[in-house]
Amino acid sequence: MSKMKLEQYTGEEVIRRFSELVDAIVVVDKDTDRYRTVIRRGIFTELFDEEGDYNDLIQTLLIHLNTTSEKVPENYQAFLPNYGTFTDKYSRKLKLVIHEGEAAHIVQMMVYPIADEDAYMLILDELDPDEKETENQTYRKVETIEKTFLFSMYIDLVEDTTGSLNISEISEEAVQAELKYSDWRNMIVNAIGKDDQALFMERSDPEYLKKMFIPGFTSSFDCLMQNLDGVYIWVKLIFSRIETGDPADYKYVFMVQNIHEEATAMFTSLKKLGEMALTDSLTGVYNRGKIETAAKNAVKEFREGGRKAPLSMMIIDIDYFKSVNDKYGHAAGDRTLKQFARILTDCFKEETVDIGRWGGEEFVGVLYDKTRDEAAEMAERLRITVSEFTMPSGNRISCSIGVAEAGKDDSFEDVFERMDKALYAAKSEGRNKVMVG
Repeated sequence: MSKMKLEQYTGEEVIRRFSELVDAIVVVDKDTDRYRTVIRRGIFTELFDEEGDYNDLIQTLLIHLNTTSEKVPENYQAFLPNYGTFTDKYSRKLKLVIHEGEAAHIVQMMVYPIADEDAYMLILDELDPDEKETENQTYRKVETIEKTFLFSMYIDLVEDTTGSLNISEISEEAVQAELKYSDWRNMIVNAIGKDDQALFMERSDPEYLKKMFIPGFTSSFDCLMQNLDGVYIWVKLIFSRIETGDPADYKYVFMVQNIHEEATAMFTSLKKLGEMALTDSLTGVYNRGKIETAAKNAVKEFREGGRKAPLSMMIIDIDYFKSVNDKYGHAAGDRTLKQFARILTDCFKEETVDIGRWGGEEFVGVLYDKTRDEAAEMAERLRITVSEFTMPSGNRISCSIGVAEAGKDDSFEDVFERMDKALYAAKSEGRNKVMVG
């Protein structure tokens, strides 16, 4: 550019050219929380009105998810006023979605506080397509980090202040926000799951942090917390005291880490392990410990009046099971036990029954809401089904069953003794029978 051309760019000319090039200029009056647009072109004619409420404008520009234009949940709305307060010049790239399903627009925003006035000037420009694609690639690169760390900020307990507030689902950039730690703590607790709110208030209490954290110490705990989609997810809340060299400093870093996938996988594994601990590995029904506990609890509840409906139990023994092992082998014996357990559960699938393997070829059933006669009818139906079924090895088997009903003064041992004697009587009278004790 020649000197002659440079001399053409007077202050007035630069301002004129600038007003032609910039996409939007907005002036804000913080005293009234109102804004007015001086220039508004392109996408900005759809994003906001010529004038309006400043908080609505901040919501449109800053307080929304990176991938949509949806508003954040009510629990996070408390942060809105702090996002719109600027004490110095501020620059930030925004990712704005105007129409759902369409690509996001990348916008450069500059904020200039107007000296001696509680007012701002916002200058906004949409980046050109090439720059937009570069920015989109950047967003994709940080996507994994955003999924992991949802929130972070610095805390100064002496000054009761926060700094570098960042909600990564809104932006990967920190926000200049004037927010007291005490106010933030009382706001964010509403986003914590109700069962974990008391723990959060205890662990985030300034006196707790001062007492329990030496410089450099980090501690965390897991809880449920609402994300910006309004869904409660498992997170790890992390507090770390910063080493400043001054023991009178109480400065901390606070972070929220998304551990939902890991926690869900862990809970699923724990549930499976728990089920394995209660399940007979061969037959898939309850093991001895679980069925005995279920039976004892049921009798105790019935005796103490917690269960008004009748309660019965049965013990089932496969007849001549040793001969199955001797004739067909132990593998066939195992297959017979597995098939017998399937018949047992299928026969009672419409009833409220707990079924478990008592040991060897013996099984116990706890029959809720059944009288002795009703339990005997169920047992007879089972006996017939078993006797008519052809086992995988080609043979047929039978079973003997003892039934007893719990009385108001019975212990588990009383009920078990009666049904065990009934089973002995069934076997003594030739097997393949149901007897009631």
